[in-house]
Amino acid sequence: MAAKRKISKKTTAKKKSVKNLSQTHGKEEKFEPTTLDQIWGDDGSNVYGTMEETNYEGTLDDMNLSDLQAHASRVGIIPIDNRQTLRERLLREFRKHVSAYKKPISDPQSAPHLNKDVMSILSEGR
Repeated sequence: MAAKRKISKKTTAKKKSVKNLSQTHGKEEKFEPTTLDQIWGDDGSNVYGTMEETNYEGTLDDMNLSDLQAHASRVGIIPIDNRQTLRERLLREFRKHVSAYKKPISDPQSAPHLNKDVMSILSEGR
């Protein structure tokens, strides 16, 4: 009688799903006001009702075509009959609006201190 062979199974490591992972950078998000309304305390949520994209997408999903067209008219977009295209235009305008209100504070960089010889060479073209 022949001896029975034992077949070993190869084990593979399970890959972690990237969708469930999140990263933080530890930087405090501070934004610089860009209009007088922002200086006076306007947070930008008066036009769209929110500044969160997921909330706005949910609001758009709940609207029918006539509501979307009325909302587009209030925002300043020409209403069209194609629901998907109108939704994409509204989302694009919403993203522009949000990015206008969230300009990061830029740190002014000081001029590098150069040698007197270098400064004289650079100032020759004036």
